Amino acid sequence: MKKNILLVEDEKALCLLYEEELTREGYAVTAVTNAEAALAELGKTAFDLIVTDIRMPGKNGIELITQIMGLRKDIPIIINSAYQSYKEDFMTWAADAYVVKSASLDELKSKIKQLIGD
Repeated sequence: MKKNILLVEDEKALCLLYEEELTREGYAVTAVTNAEAALAELGKTAFDLIVTDIRMPGKNGIELITQIMGLRKDIPIIINSAYQSYKEDFMTWAADAYVVKSASLDELKSKIKQLIGD
């Protein structure tokens, strides 16, 4: 059975790219562009993993993670951010992994495999 991934990325082009790549890897991907939509999806679907950006309009990724932890502590979370500096923020330590965005999605894909398998 396919693993369900919730992808939260406010840049639409990146959102599409990640969705296509992860779908090609065999995952069922639900892609949303903000924290509110992510929380709404969490109420509807059982996800195996969440990949979230940090800097987004409205609630940021750290606020989103805090809310998710309050609802479902069992879902692994990967922060996928262009900003290395957030890695030092202790609030990001609640996440299971921190990946700095790059042109290659290899690191992200390998973290996903590490956390939930194929």
